[in-house]
Amino acid sequence: MTEQTPAGKASVAPLQAFSILVVDDEPGMISFLQRALAQRYGQVDTAGSVELAIPQLRRRLYDLIVLDISLPGRSGIEWLHDLRDDGFTGDVILITAYADLDTAIDALRAGASDFLLKPFSVAQMLNGVARCFERALLRRENYVLRREIEERSSTIDGLICQSSSMQEVRDRLKRIAPSNATVLITGESGSGKEVAARALHRMSTRHAGPFVPINCAAIAAELIESELFGHVKGAFTGAQSAREGLFYYAQGGTLFLDEVAEMPAAAQAKLLRVLEERRIRPVGSEQEIPVDVRVLAATNRDLKEDVAAGRFRQDLYYRLQVVELSLPPLRERPEDIGLLACHFIGQMAQALNVPPLEPTPRVLARLAAYDWPGNVRELRNFIERSLILGWFDLGSDDEGDDADTDALGESLEAVEKRHILSTLQACHGNKSEAARRLGISRKTLDRKCSAWGCE
Repeated sequence: MTEQTPAGKASVAPLQAFSILVVDDEPGMISFLQRALAQRYGQVDTAGSVELAIPQLRRRLYDLIVLDISLPGRSGIEWLHDLRDDGFTGDVILITAYADLDTAIDALRAGASDFLLKPFSVAQMLNGVARCFERALLRRENYVLRREIEERSSTIDGLICQSSSMQEVRDRLKRIAPSNATVLITGESGSGKEVAARALHRMSTRHAGPFVPINCAAIAAELIESELFGHVKGAFTGAQSAREGLFYYAQGGTLFLDEVAEMPAAAQAKLLRVLEERRIRPVGSEQEIPVDVRVLAATNRDLKEDVAAGRFRQDLYYRLQVVELSLPPLRERPEDIGLLACHFIGQMAQALNVPPLEPTPRVLARLAAYDWPGNVRELRNFIERSLILGWFDLGSDDEGDDADTDALGESLEAVEKRHILSTLQACHGNKSEAARRLGISRKTLDRKCSAWGCE
């Protein structure tokens, strides 16, 4: 077995991040396997029976179990059936000194990943382990790809800008991307914080590894630790099987913590420890797992105010703010609005299977004059809505320009007011909740409600 990764692929999960449990009742075999495997893999634990192995499996997640078939008490195949029934998805290599065709068939039916006959060489075992971990890497990569596909529908790809303020952001991104420093990205909702995070990842030395985003505001407080760090079976009510966390899936890549200010206090403390020690402990486990992950965080709140108010840990704030990247709101860079609008038209017209529209200079001027409280996200949504409804399927004469410009202005303001008021009604007048759903700040919502006389 070699430790090289295939050409063109990053080491998404270093070998030292993999963990193995060896279950065999022969002390000589346990010693042999522990010496052979511990030289290459980060965690190699052992047990002399199924009864001794079960508590270890409850304390931590194992990527692989090397399991003898003939054991005192419950046999390896019997336990493997139970493991699969309980939801264990890791690989299992069965080993035995007494094999026949029926045993091999039973092993495959039970869900064994490989089958080795004693006596076997170190090379045979290492090759079997390597095959299992190659499959584990593929599972992780597929998981990350599925998350990226899910996120892509609501994410803008690329930094589209010509304003001096965003050019400065781009230059700063290029300077900080090659390092492994933690970065805190700040800016209003919809200003492109995840776009900046993805750009940092693409320009970093980890670009071939996974980019794993998580919205801390979208996960229940009691589940966020399990989501980030994983959990073992029985760690809490409903934990019917062990599960890896997002730090585990981000090995060798980047973890993006969006809306980090919404993280509950207990999770803040654990995140601080991970950032300092580069090790995670799954919920309910007594053992730690080393991680090689760059952390990027983002917030639309003033974390200094949250620290002063006791809502956010001061030590975590300084640990996240190794480098801070602030994104300007769209209203402060009007020269980017036309460029972004045209980019979205070209991007979405094909996806929506509609003809691309060409906004006139007057329409672009009206777009630039609007303050866009929802920032780039609001502009993108407006362009998508316009393509669907044909709001500026414009002619080339001046009269048509005037009419369509008026219609555009009315649509922006009327649709915005209707949407905000309906969201407020759905939230039973709770402005904080409405602002969160709308993706705008509470101050922006208060200002608009005051202007409409509906405070």
